[in-house]
Amino acid sequence: MSRRHELQRHGQQLGETREIVSAMKAMAFIEVRRLGRFLDSQRRTVETMRTAAADFLSFFPQALPPPQERQLRRIYLLIGSDRGFCGNFNESLIQRLHRCLVEEPVEGDGTKAGIIGWGQKLCVKLGEHPLLLAAVEGAAVLDEVGARLLQLVNRLSELQAGGAIALVVLYHDPQRQGVAVRELLPPFESLRSAPEKFPFAPGLNLAPGDFLRELVEQYLFAALHEILYVSLMAENQQRMQHLEGAQRYLDEKLEALRRRSNQLRQEEITEEIEVILLNADSAKLPPRKKSGEGDH
Repeated sequence: MSRRHELQRHGQQLGETREIVSAMKAMAFIEVRRLGRFLDSQRRTVETMRTAAADFLSFFPQALPPPQERQLRRIYLLIGSDRGFCGNFNESLIQRLHRCLVEEPVEGDGTKAGIIGWGQKLCVKLGEHPLLLAAVEGAAVLDEVGARLLQLVNRLSELQAGGAIALVVLYHDPQRQGVAVRELLPPFESLRSAPEKFPFAPGLNLAPGDFLRELVEQYLFAALHEILYVSLMAENQQRMQHLEGAQRYLDEKLEALRRRSNQLRQEEITEEIEVILLNADSAKLPPRKKSGEGDH
């Protein structure tokens, strides 16, 4: 097989790879558009629930449990990716986790912090981390978030059954252009001294403590939904950028192969012309006389 034919075959393989990369990039773009519509609604839901909690606690601050006398066990939930092709998405989460662990206060009773990983690719990188408590399968697309979240909530419920915890979530937020750190448990601590904005307390059909427990459960579920949507959007945006770079690289390689193939073709044509000219020159030469012919 000639060198030019080898280049053509290699170019065909790169072309097929480029088509796959383009399809993956298009899928990521579609997912970002879908997530954008869901995320706006979810953010409004979380904000509405937080506003309701602020109104409630401004009249019933005693419904919140008293501040813990000792530091709660901190559980770090890392929201990583379930798929690849998104650059250093998971590595940056682990780096931020290490900074959090360095700042982790020393417990009087020796209780250590714990880690929950979300996403297969992230959990592989966490590997045999001594603080890893659970590895939860993540969501590759929007439609998988609900089922995967139920598994995560069940795992958190098991941990809470062993005692109160402080849940800290690490995730990518496109608006912050980096890893965000958000504490979800204990809930509504920043609203403990919320000012009264209305003249009358809200009407309740439940006792304040029961109402708060119901609200916390719903708020935690809604806030985790929001975080997962935000992280999945950031993942797909980073995947688009990563695949865009791969696409440009493949385009450059294909163009270089095309130029080299044309050059080789020109060299082949030149060689063919030279062979033709040599054959033509050989045909024009007069026949050589035999020895003794024409001598009389």
